[in-house]
Amino acid sequence: MRPVDFTRFWDLTTATAASAARPNFGNVHFKRTKTPEQPLELYEFEVCPYCRIAREALSALSLDPIIYPCPKGSGRFREKVKQEGGRYQFPYLVDPNTGVSMYESADIADYLFRQYGDGQTPWFLRQRGFAVSTSMLASGFRPQRGRRAVPSREPEKLLELYSYEGSPFCRIAREALCELELPHQLRNVPRRSPDRDAFVSISGKMQVPYLLDPNTGAQMFESEAIRRYLYETYATNGH
Repeated sequence: MRPVDFTRFWDLTTATAASAARPNFGNVHFKRTKTPEQPLELYEFEVCPYCRIAREALSALSLDPIIYPCPKGSGRFREKVKQEGGRYQFPYLVDPNTGVSMYESADIADYLFRQYGDGQTPWFLRQRGFAVSTSMLASGFRPQRGRRAVPSREPEKLLELYSYEGSPFCRIAREALCELELPHQLRNVPRRSPDRDAFVSISGKMQVPYLLDPNTGAQMFESEAIRRYLYETYATNGH
C-alpha cells in the first residue's frame, strides 16, 4: 500500500476548497461575439481576490490573455503598471486592440462582456459585493500561494498554459507561474468553449492544466509535474 503524500493531499484539498468558494464561476463558456486580433494583457497575481474576478471573466469568454505576474516583491512587471496606470493596483488590463487600459475588476468584467461578449455580464461577476466576498474567501484557503515572488530567470519566449479558472489543478500550475514571475499566454478552455477542439488536436485529450514551453520543447499535463518543472527550470538561488 502506497503511503499517503500528506503535502500533496493538503495542496489539493485547499485548492479544491478555493474553487468551491466560487463554484463553477469561469468554468463554463459564455457567448463570445468576437475574438481580439491581438491578445489582451493582464497584470495580476494569483492570490489577489480582485484579480480572480478578472480572470473569471476572461475564462468565461474563452479569451487568451498574456499574463504578466506581479506578486509581492516582484521586480519584473509591477513597475510598468505604476508607470502606465499611475499606481500599484491589480488587476490591470491592457487591450491593444482598442487602446483601453483600466483597473478595477468589476469594470474589467463589464468591459470584456461589452467588447467581446453579448453585453450581459453574468450575475456572479455583476453582483459586486458577492463577487468580492466569495473571492476573498477563496483566497483565504491558500493565502501564501501565488502571493510572493521567488527569484527566477525570465524565459525568452512566452510559455503557454491551457487552463480554466475554477479548476483546482489549474490553480496550482498558475500559482507557480505567478510566484516565478513567468509571463505566459493563458489559453482558457472552459466547458462548452469553442476552442476545446483545437486544444485537443494539440494535446491529444481534453485535460487541463497543460503546459507548453517553447524555450525547452517541454509539454506536459498534471499540476504537480508542471509546478516541479517550472521551479527546476526557472527558479534561481537554490529554490
